[in-house]
Amino acid sequence: MKRMEIFGTLKKDMDAVERVLYQSIEVESEALGEAAMHLLKAGGKRLRPAFVLLGGKFGTYDLDRLQRIAVPLELIHMASLVHDDVIDNAQTRRGQLTVKAKWDNRIAMYTGDYIYAKALEIVAGLDDPRIHRILAKAMVEMSIGEMEQIRDFFNSGQSIRRYLLRIRRKTALLIAVSCQLGALAAGASIEIARELYNYGYNVGMAFQIRDDLLDLCGTEKQIGKPPGSDIRQGNITIPVLYALQQEELRSPLLGEIGRIHEANGRTDVTAAVNMIRNSSGIAQAEVLADRYTQKALDALDRLPDIRARRHLRDIAHFVSRRTY
Repeated sequence: MKRMEIFGTLKKDMDAVERVLYQSIEVESEALGEAAMHLLKAGGKRLRPAFVLLGGKFGTYDLDRLQRIAVPLELIHMASLVHDDVIDNAQTRRGQLTVKAKWDNRIAMYTGDYIYAKALEIVAGLDDPRIHRILAKAMVEMSIGEMEQIRDFFNSGQSIRRYLLRIRRKTALLIAVSCQLGALAAGASIEIARELYNYGYNVGMAFQIRDDLLDLCGTEKQIGKPPGSDIRQGNITIPVLYALQQEELRSPLLGEIGRIHEANGRTDVTAAVNMIRNSSGIAQAEVLADRYTQKALDALDRLPDIRARRHLRDIAHFVSRRTY
């Protein structure tokens, strides 16, 4: 199933969100404008705006109001990607050159900062203090998650619990608050907003684990970057941690990770990727992703049975089995 087929009846409103996204990054500075537009034109799944709009279906749906959350959340996500690419020294994303590769680190960092600021400017138009508190807390947690990832580069001794806490902050939290804030902005009950948060959190966890799997098992055409980019950049993900638990594999895999680290990622990672692909780590990570998906579906069962709930169920299944 394709992404836009899942969005279904939201297509018209998603198109409106896309137009506002483009309008929001217009700037007099030529360098900033070109860099921000380059990032936006590279595309994206736009899941966070979709979650905001679907969350709004559980209350009084008002597109103008919901756009003031949907657009900022996507901008925050975009800004985090620009900064990530600088930290990871990534050359491509979604099959396109990253901002740091096309320009340089300085332009990339200021582009990310600019996009963050535009997000805050737009959401400031809402007068609900709860929304501002939740969004501010999420941004703080995301920053902590980014710092934790830097600290754990090439740390093959980190615990699975530590990894899960990191992806909660880096990925799952923004998806969770997308669902939650859409409901709150539409005047839905606290209970409904809470269950939507639970749904989004678990979908976000499954999304990131699936992303980790695709980085190892996908093709460059599918994922828009060379397979094994995570391990080349020092990101030790859940399939790798599971693979390292295999006694017969631990020593040779640690050797490969050490070699990649010594080369600062500027070396072939095929041997390490093949070891992980042939380990039980892939299957274990898939089981974990499915477990989070099921928790997301369980949260949906506690929500009113409306069309939006069925769309959210479809998105959960899409996330759990996506190939890009």
